[in-house]
Amino acid sequence: MSDSNVKIFDTTLRDGEQVPGCKLNTDQKVIIAKQLDLLGVDVIEAGFPVSSPGDFKSVEAISKIVKHATVCGLTRSVENDIKVAAQALTYAKNARIHTGIGTSDSHIKHKFKSNRDAIIERAVSAVKYAKSFVEDVEFYAEDAGRTDNDYLARVCEAAIKAGATVLNIPDTTGYCLPSEYGAKIKYLKENVKGIDKAILSCHCHNDLGLATANSIEGVINGARQIECTINGIGERAGNTALEEVVMVLKQHPYLNLDTNINTSMLYGMSQLVSDSMGIYTQPNKAIVGANAFAHSSGIHQDGVIKNRETYEIIDPKDVGVTESAIVLTARSGRAALAYRAKHVGYELTKIQLDEVYANFLSFADKKKEINDNDIHQIIETSNVYQQIISA
Repeated sequence: MSDSNVKIFDTTLRDGEQVPGCKLNTDQKVIIAKQLDLLGVDVIEAGFPVSSPGDFKSVEAISKIVKHATVCGLTRSVENDIKVAAQALTYAKNARIHTGIGTSDSHIKHKFKSNRDAIIERAVSAVKYAKSFVEDVEFYAEDAGRTDNDYLARVCEAAIKAGATVLNIPDTTGYCLPSEYGAKIKYLKENVKGIDKAILSCHCHNDLGLATANSIEGVINGARQIECTINGIGERAGNTALEEVVMVLKQHPYLNLDTNINTSMLYGMSQLVSDSMGIYTQPNKAIVGANAFAHSSGIHQDGVIKNRETYEIIDPKDVGVTESAIVLTARSGRAALAYRAKHVGYELTKIQLDEVYANFLSFADKKKEINDNDIHQIIETSNVYQQIISA
């Protein structure tokens, strides 16, 4: 793998599906998995096979149809979990078992009622057992964000010796600041023996709205896999959004980091997941929201009409959006009205535009948004309508 290539690990079908009320059936999961494979994700975490017969069936079905990506199944550090995951992944062209355990003092004390040395022993046993089924084993240190770095390094080193090929460093509670998370990845790169034998992976949650920033800091400091979901869906406030990290890396080429994602599919992928799960995507969602490339302020509209890059750092077509939207509201100016009027068949002179614009403002004050039908009515009821149609 090129040192500049960042692997994209999509967990929409596992972590994303844990959102209450968003259960998918096997057929829906297979459709999404096929599209994720075409999108270019490197790893598809297809589910948690031991959790239910339905999840086992879905992981097995996805394993059969994915042609390029690695198919991954999640487990706890429990032998039966790992055995069942291996069975579900039998048909995968490239299979990965994702196993691990909590490593923060909070998890060790309250969740496991254990101690640090015993946790390392469990981690090692789990990785070794997973390794007996597949070559590609990812180890997660749950709540790594709140695990002190010295102990986390010990856990990672033991996991690598046991055969882990990927080390997942989750900010499970979304607590870390970007500088803290980046420093944690850097510390592991510099202090874990054998770190060159494994890929460090970022798995960040969005409880404080920092998941994307933390993931980017992680790869800047040496991680080479980002775990994410379409639209950022996931537990509580969600996960790192795939479309965000991919476009951050693409729009900042000086970072010398890139992915294998076909970005022109991002908007369609977002719509598919939103429709399948019944999750409304907020209009101001970065990259794929309905307003991501929409302009309603007169100043912005004038700038975008003259040169799109005045207010857009991304070409809409790069993410699968047909074009920017000039939305007419009471805040829109003459340039936007002339632009939209031309779009529906009216070429207005400056004098005609001034006359029509006054009529437009009267309409716009009564409505949140002016549509194409309204434009026809605005022009037809203006004093210069006969001049316009006879021109």
